[in-house]
Amino acid sequence: MNKLIIPKGYKTPLSVYEMQRAIEFIKSNFQANLSHALNLRRVSAPLFVAEDSGLNDNLNGYERPVSFDIPDIGINAQVVHSLAKWKRLALKRYEFNVGKGLFTDMNAVRRDEEVDNIHSVYVDQWDWEKVISAEDRTVDYLKRTVRDIVGAIWETNEALNIAFPSLHTSIKREVFFLTTQELEDMYPGKTPKEREDAICREHKTVFLMQIGKKLRSGEIHDGRAPDYDDWELNGDLLFWNELLGHAYEVSSMGIRVNEESLDRQLHISGCDERRTLPFHAMLLRGELPLTIGGGIGQSRLCMLMIGTCHIGEVQVSLWDEETKRACAEAGIMLL
Repeated sequence: MNKLIIPKGYKTPLSVYEMQRAIEFIKSNFQANLSHALNLRRVSAPLFVAEDSGLNDNLNGYERPVSFDIPDIGINAQVVHSLAKWKRLALKRYEFNVGKGLFTDMNAVRRDEEVDNIHSVYVDQWDWEKVISAEDRTVDYLKRTVRDIVGAIWETNEALNIAFPSLHTSIKREVFFLTTQELEDMYPGKTPKEREDAICREHKTVFLMQIGKKLRSGEIHDGRAPDYDDWELNGDLLFWNELLGHAYEVSSMGIRVNEESLDRQLHISGCDERRTLPFHAMLLRGELPLTIGGGIGQSRLCMLMIGTCHIGEVQVSLWDEETKRACAEAGIMLL
Protein backbone atom coordinates (compact mmCIF):
# COMPACT_ATOMS: atom_id res chain seq x y z
CA MET A 1 0.00 0.00 0.00
CA ASN A 2 2.94 2.37 0.54
CA LYS A 3 3.22 2.64 -3.27
CA LEU A 4 -0.34 3.94 -3.66
CA ILE A 5 -0.59 7.32 -5.39
CA ILE A 6 -3.74 9.43 -5.04
CA PRO A 7 -3.23 12.70 -6.93
CA LYS A 8 -4.26 15.80 -5.05
CA GLY A 9 -7.88 16.73 -5.77
CA TYR A 10 -8.45 13.57 -7.83
CA LYS A 11 -12.02 12.60 -8.67
CA THR A 12 -13.03 9.55 -10.70
CA PRO A 13 -13.72 10.89 -14.21
CA LEU A 14 -17.02 9.04 -14.76
CA SER A 15 -19.88 7.61 -12.74
CA VAL A 16 -19.75 3.86 -12.13
CA TYR A 17 -22.38 3.25 -14.80
CA GLU A 18 -20.68 5.51 -17.36
CA MET A 19 -17.34 3.90 -16.51
CA GLN A 20 -18.68 0.51 -17.56
CA ARG A 21 -19.95 2.00 -20.82
CA ALA A 22 -16.57 3.59 -21.51
CA ILE A 23 -14.68 0.37 -20.78
CA GLU A 24 -16.92 -1.55 -23.20
CA PHE A 25 -16.46 1.20 -25.81
CA ILE A 26 -12.67 1.08 -25.57
CA LYS A 27 -12.42 -2.70 -25.69
CA SER A 28 -14.78 -3.21 -28.62
CA ASN A 29 -13.35 -0.34 -30.66
CA PHE A 30 -9.69 -1.00 -29.99
CA GLN A 31 -9.76 -4.69 -30.87
CA ALA A 32 -11.50 -3.83 -34.14
CA ASN A 33 -8.89 -1.16 -34.91
CA LEU A 34 -6.03 -3.47 -33.92
CA SER A 35 -7.24 -6.44 -35.98
CA HIS A 36 -7.66 -4.17 -39.03
CA ALA A 37 -4.24 -2.54 -38.61
CA LEU A 38 -2.31 -5.81 -38.22
CA ASN A 39 -4.55 -8.23 -40.18
CA LEU A 40 -5.49 -10.31 -37.14
CA ARG A 41 -8.31 -12.78 -36.50
CA ARG A 42 -9.80 -13.51 -33.09
CA VAL A 43 -9.29 -16.99 -31.60
CA SER A 44 -10.07 -18.72 -28.30
CA ALA A 45 -7.25 -19.12 -25.79
CA PRO A 46 -6.45 -21.27 -22.74
CA LEU A 47 -6.63 -20.16 -19.13
CA PHE A 48 -4.14 -22.89 -18.17
CA VAL A 49 -1.60 -25.17 -19.84
CA ALA A 50 0.09 -28.46 -18.94
CA GLU A 51 2.95 -27.95 -16.51
CA ASP A 52 5.42 -29.96 -18.59
CA SER A 53 4.55 -28.39 -21.95
CA GLY A 54 7.02 -25.50 -21.72
CA LEU A 55 4.26 -23.18 -22.95
CA ASN A 56 3.90 -21.01 -19.86
CA ASP A 57 5.77 -17.72 -19.69
CA ASN A 58 8.23 -17.61 -16.80
CA LEU A 59 8.34 -13.76 -16.93
CA ASN A 60 11.41 -12.69 -14.92
CA GLY A 61 12.05 -16.20 -13.64
CA TYR A 62 11.00 -15.81 -10.01
CA GLU A 63 7.22 -15.57 -10.32
CA ARG A 64 5.37 -18.70 -9.16
CA PRO A 65 2.57 -19.91 -11.43
CA VAL A 66 -0.71 -20.99 -9.86
CA SER A 67 -0.61 -24.78 -10.21
CA PHE A 68 -3.16 -27.51 -9.69
CA ASP A 69 -3.63 -31.17 -10.51
CA ILE A 70 -6.37 -32.58 -12.74
CA PRO A 71 -6.96 -36.11 -11.40
CA ASP A 72 -9.23 -37.29 -14.20
CA ILE A 73 -6.59 -36.44 -16.81
CA GLY A 74 -3.58 -37.32 -14.70
CA ILE A 75 -1.58 -34.15 -15.27
CA ASN A 76 -0.58 -31.00 -13.44
CA ALA A 77 -1.68 -27.68 -14.93
CA GLN A 78 -0.55 -24.07 -14.55
CA VAL A 79 -2.62 -20.91 -14.93
CA VAL A 80 -0.90 -18.95 -17.68
CA HIS A 81 1.28 -15.93 -16.98
CA SER A 82 0.95 -14.96 -20.63
CA LEU A 83 0.36 -16.68 -23.98
CA ALA A 84 3.67 -15.70 -25.60
CA LYS A 85 4.58 -19.26 -26.58
CA TRP A 86 1.09 -20.72 -26.96
CA LYS A 87 0.20 -18.19 -29.68
CA ARG A 88 3.14 -19.19 -31.86
CA LEU A 89 2.22 -22.85 -31.67
CA ALA A 90 -1.41 -21.95 -32.40
CA LEU A 91 -0.39 -20.13 -35.60
CA LYS A 92 1.20 -23.36 -36.82
CA ARG A 93 -1.67 -25.60 -35.75
CA TYR A 94 -4.33 -23.26 -37.18
CA GLU A 95 -2.40 -22.91 -40.48
CA PHE A 96 -1.99 -19.14 -40.55
CA ASN A 97 0.05 -17.84 -43.50
CA VAL A 98 2.69 -15.10 -43.69
CA GLY A 99 1.13 -11.67 -43.10
CA LYS A 100 -1.80 -13.02 -41.08
CA GLY A 101 -2.15 -13.29 -37.33
CA LEU A 102 -4.39 -13.87 -34.34
CA PHE A 103 -5.48 -12.01 -31.25
CA THR A 104 -7.28 -13.15 -28.14
CA ASP A 105 -8.39 -12.10 -24.68
CA MET A 106 -5.72 -13.29 -22.25
CA ASN A 107 -6.64 -13.58 -18.57
CA ALA A 108 -3.95 -14.53 -16.10
CA VAL A 109 -3.18 -14.71 -12.39
CA ARG A 110 0.22 -13.43 -11.26
CA ARG A 111 0.28 -14.24 -7.57
CA ASP A 112 3.68 -12.63 -6.90
CA GLU A 113 2.86 -9.27 -8.50
CA GLU A 114 3.57 -6.25 -6.30
CA VAL A 115 0.23 -4.47 -6.46
CA ASP A 116 -0.02 -0.68 -6.76
CA ASN A 117 -1.89 1.86 -8.90
CA ILE A 118 -1.18 0.03 -12.15
CA HIS A 119 -0.36 -3.53 -11.08
CA SER A 120 -2.87 -6.20 -10.11
CA VAL A 121 -2.76 -9.92 -9.36
CA TYR A 122 -5.35 -10.27 -12.13
CA VAL A 123 -4.01 -9.58 -15.63
CA ASP A 124 -6.16 -8.89 -18.67
CA GLN A 125 -4.66 -8.11 -22.04
CA TRP A 126 -5.02 -8.56 -25.75
CA ASP A 127 -2.43 -11.13 -26.77
CA TRP A 128 -1.61 -11.06 -30.47
CA GLU A 129 0.78 -12.88 -32.78
CA LYS A 130 1.45 -12.67 -36.52
CA VAL A 131 3.37 -14.84 -38.99
CA ILE A 132 6.23 -13.02 -40.73
CA SER A 133 8.89 -13.90 -43.29
CA ALA A 134 12.64 -14.13 -42.63
CA GLU A 135 13.03 -10.80 -44.44
CA ASP A 136 10.70 -9.17 -41.89
CA ARG A 137 13.00 -9.88 -38.95
CA THR A 138 14.30 -6.30 -38.93
CA VAL A 139 14.14 -3.20 -36.76
CA ASP A 140 12.29 -1.38 -39.54
CA TYR A 141 9.51 -3.97 -39.56
CA LEU A 142 9.29 -3.80 -35.76
CA LYS A 143 8.99 -0.01 -35.85
CA ARG A 144 6.34 -0.13 -38.58
CA THR A 145 4.27 -2.53 -36.47
CA VAL A 146 4.62 -0.30 -33.39
CA ARG A 147 3.38 2.69 -35.39
CA ASP A 148 0.35 0.66 -36.54
CA ILE A 149 -0.49 -0.25 -32.93
CA VAL A 150 -0.11 3.33 -31.73
CA GLY A 151 -2.35 4.40 -34.60
CA ALA A 152 -5.04 1.99 -33.42
CA ILE A 153 -4.71 3.34 -29.86
CA TRP A 154 -4.89 6.95 -31.08
CA GLU A 155 -7.97 6.29 -33.23
CA THR A 156 -9.74 4.59 -30.32
CA ASN A 157 -8.94 7.46 -27.99
CA GLU A 158 -10.19 10.06 -30.47
CA ALA A 159 -13.48 8.16 -30.84
CA LEU A 160 -13.79 7.83 -27.04
CA ASN A 161 -13.40 11.60 -26.56
CA ILE A 162 -16.25 12.16 -28.99
CA ALA A 163 -18.51 9.52 -27.41
CA PHE A 164 -17.76 10.80 -23.88
CA PRO A 165 -17.36 14.60 -24.11
CA SER A 166 -16.29 14.91 -20.46
CA LEU A 167 -13.07 13.00 -21.27
CA HIS A 168 -10.18 14.94 -22.78
CA THR A 169 -7.24 12.51 -22.81
CA SER A 170 -4.61 13.41 -25.39
CA ILE A 171 -2.32 10.72 -26.82
CA LYS A 172 0.64 11.62 -29.02
CA ARG A 173 0.62 9.58 -32.22
CA GLU A 174 4.26 10.17 -33.16
CA VAL A 175 6.52 7.53 -31.57
CA PHE A 176 10.04 8.22 -30.29
CA PHE A 177 12.27 5.14 -30.71
CA LEU A 178 15.48 4.38 -28.81
CA THR A 179 17.35 1.41 -27.34
CA THR A 180 17.95 0.64 -23.69
CA GLN A 181 21.67 1.30 -24.24
CA GLU A 182 20.95 4.71 -25.73
CA LEU A 183 18.70 5.46 -22.76
CA GLU A 184 21.39 4.40 -20.28
CA ASP A 185 23.92 6.61 -22.09
CA MET A 186 21.53 9.57 -21.81
CA TYR A 187 20.86 9.10 -18.08
CA PRO A 188 23.76 7.06 -16.60
CA GLY A 189 23.09 8.14 -13.03
CA LYS A 190 19.42 7.15 -12.97
CA THR A 191 17.66 3.84 -12.34
CA PRO A 192 15.90 2.14 -15.29
CA LYS A 193 12.48 3.41 -14.15
CA GLU A 194 13.81 6.94 -13.63
CA ARG A 195 15.21 6.85 -17.17
CA GLU A 196 11.83 5.80 -18.52
CA ASP A 197 10.17 8.66 -16.63
CA ALA A 198 12.65 11.17 -18.04
CA ILE A 199 12.34 10.11 -21.67
CA CYS A 200 8.54 9.79 -21.56
CA ARG A 201 8.14 13.16 -19.86
CA GLU A 202 9.93 14.68 -22.86
CA HIS A 203 8.57 12.62 -25.78
CA LYS A 204 5.17 11.38 -24.43
CA THR A 205 5.00 8.24 -26.64
CA VAL A 206 8.12 6.07 -26.56
CA PHE A 207 9.11 2.63 -27.80
CA LEU A 208 12.09 1.40 -25.80
CA MET A 209 13.94 -1.35 -27.67
CA GLN A 210 16.25 -4.24 -26.79
CA ILE A 211 14.81 -5.28 -23.45
CA GLY A 212 16.60 -8.18 -21.75
CA LYS A 213 20.11 -7.85 -23.17
CA LYS A 214 23.02 -6.85 -20.96
CA LEU A 215 24.04 -3.18 -21.13
CA ARG A 216 27.61 -1.85 -21.13
CA SER A 217 27.20 -1.13 -17.41
CA GLY A 218 26.83 -4.87 -16.88
CA GLU A 219 23.18 -4.52 -15.88
CA ILE A 220 19.98 -5.21 -17.81
CA HIS A 221 17.28 -2.59 -18.16
CA ASP A 222 14.54 -5.10 -17.32
CA GLY A 223 14.13 -8.86 -17.30
CA ARG A 224 12.75 -10.66 -20.33
CA ALA A 225 12.38 -14.42 -20.75
CA PRO A 226 14.96 -15.90 -23.17
CA ASP A 227 12.56 -18.06 -25.16
CA TYR A 228 10.05 -15.78 -26.87
CA ASP A 229 11.34 -12.27 -27.76
CA ASP A 230 14.60 -11.78 -29.65
CA TRP A 231 16.35 -9.33 -27.31
CA GLU A 232 17.73 -7.45 -30.33
CA LEU A 233 14.26 -6.99 -31.85
CA ASN A 234 11.82 -6.29 -29.03
CA GLY A 235 10.65 -3.45 -26.83
CA ASP A 236 8.11 -1.82 -24.52
CA LEU A 237 5.54 0.75 -25.60
CA LEU A 238 5.45 3.55 -23.03
CA PHE A 239 3.23 6.61 -22.65
CA TRP A 240 3.61 9.56 -20.31
CA ASN A 241 0.88 9.39 -17.68
CA GLU A 242 0.38 12.99 -16.59
CA LEU A 243 -2.02 12.05 -13.79
CA LEU A 244 0.43 9.69 -12.06
CA GLY A 245 3.57 11.55 -13.15
CA HIS A 246 5.30 8.44 -14.49
CA ALA A 247 6.10 6.50 -17.63
CA TYR A 248 3.31 4.05 -18.27
CA GLU A 249 3.83 0.72 -20.05
CA VAL A 250 0.90 -0.38 -22.18
CA SER A 251 2.54 -3.10 -24.29
CA SER A 252 5.50 -5.45 -24.34
CA MET A 253 6.18 -6.93 -27.76
CA GLY A 254 8.78 -8.04 -30.23
CA ILE A 255 9.93 -10.18 -33.11
CA ARG A 256 10.24 -13.68 -31.70
CA VAL A 257 13.33 -15.82 -31.40
CA ASN A 258 14.42 -18.02 -34.29
CA GLU A 259 16.62 -21.07 -33.86
CA GLU A 260 19.84 -19.05 -33.59
CA SER A 261 18.64 -16.41 -31.14
CA LEU A 262 16.86 -18.99 -28.96
CA ASP A 263 20.05 -21.07 -28.79
CA ARG A 264 22.07 -17.99 -27.82
CA GLN A 265 19.62 -16.61 -25.25
CA LEU A 266 19.05 -19.95 -23.53
CA HIS A 267 22.81 -20.26 -23.08
CA ILE A 268 23.25 -16.67 -21.83
CA SER A 269 20.41 -17.12 -19.33
CA GLY A 270 21.58 -20.49 -18.04
CA CYS A 271 18.34 -22.11 -19.20
CA ASP A 272 19.75 -24.88 -21.39
CA GLU A 273 17.53 -27.46 -19.66
CA ARG A 274 14.54 -26.00 -21.56
CA ARG A 275 15.90 -27.29 -24.87
CA THR A 276 14.16 -30.64 -24.34
CA LEU A 277 10.72 -29.17 -23.66
CA PRO A 278 8.27 -29.81 -26.53
CA PHE A 279 7.87 -26.17 -27.59
CA HIS A 280 11.58 -25.40 -27.44
CA ALA A 281 12.57 -28.58 -29.25
CA MET A 282 10.17 -27.78 -32.09
CA LEU A 283 11.54 -24.25 -32.36
CA LEU A 284 15.17 -25.40 -32.37
CA ARG A 285 14.32 -27.86 -35.18
CA GLY A 286 12.83 -25.01 -37.22
CA GLU A 287 9.30 -26.43 -37.07
CA LEU A 288 7.52 -23.25 -35.91
CA PRO A 289 6.71 -20.18 -38.03
CA LEU A 290 8.65 -16.95 -37.66
CA THR A 291 6.45 -14.48 -35.81
CA ILE A 292 6.06 -11.09 -34.19
CA GLY A 293 3.73 -10.60 -31.25
CA GLY A 294 2.99 -9.06 -27.90
CA GLY A 295 0.48 -8.20 -25.25
CA ILE A 296 -1.50 -4.99 -24.82
CA GLY A 297 -2.96 -4.33 -21.38
CA GLN A 298 -6.73 -3.95 -21.49
CA SER A 299 -7.13 -2.33 -18.08
CA ARG A 300 -3.96 -0.30 -18.62
CA LEU A 301 -5.39 1.12 -21.84
CA CYS A 302 -8.72 1.88 -20.17
CA MET A 303 -6.92 3.64 -17.30
CA LEU A 304 -4.93 5.78 -19.71
CA MET A 305 -7.83 6.80 -21.94
CA ILE A 306 -10.42 7.38 -19.22
CA GLY A 307 -7.95 9.03 -16.87
CA THR A 308 -8.31 6.93 -13.73
CA CYS A 309 -5.59 6.82 -11.09
CA HIS A 310 -6.04 3.20 -10.00
CA ILE A 311 -6.42 0.03 -12.03
CA GLY A 312 -9.08 -1.17 -9.58
CA GLU A 313 -11.41 1.50 -11.00
CA VAL A 314 -11.54 -0.38 -14.33
CA GLN A 315 -11.08 -4.05 -13.33
CA VAL A 316 -12.17 -6.38 -10.53
CA SER A 317 -9.38 -7.79 -8.37
CA LEU A 318 -8.34 -8.13 -4.71
CA TRP A 319 -6.61 -5.43 -2.67
CA ASP A 320 -5.14 -5.11 0.81
CA GLU A 321 -7.19 -3.44 3.53
CA GLU A 322 -5.07 -0.28 3.67
CA THR A 323 -5.49 0.32 -0.07
CA LYS A 324 -9.24 -0.17 0.18
CA ARG A 325 -9.47 2.22 3.13
CA ALA A 326 -7.36 4.94 1.47
CA CYS A 327 -9.30 4.70 -1.77
CA ALA A 328 -12.66 4.83 0.03
CA GLU A 329 -11.57 7.94 1.96
CA ALA A 330 -10.58 9.58 -1.35
CA GLY A 331 -13.91 8.69 -2.96
CA ILE A 332 -12.33 6.13 -5.30
CA MET A 333 -14.52 3.10 -5.92
CA LEU A 334 -12.60 -0.12 -6.47
CA LEU A 335 -14.70 -2.52 -8.54
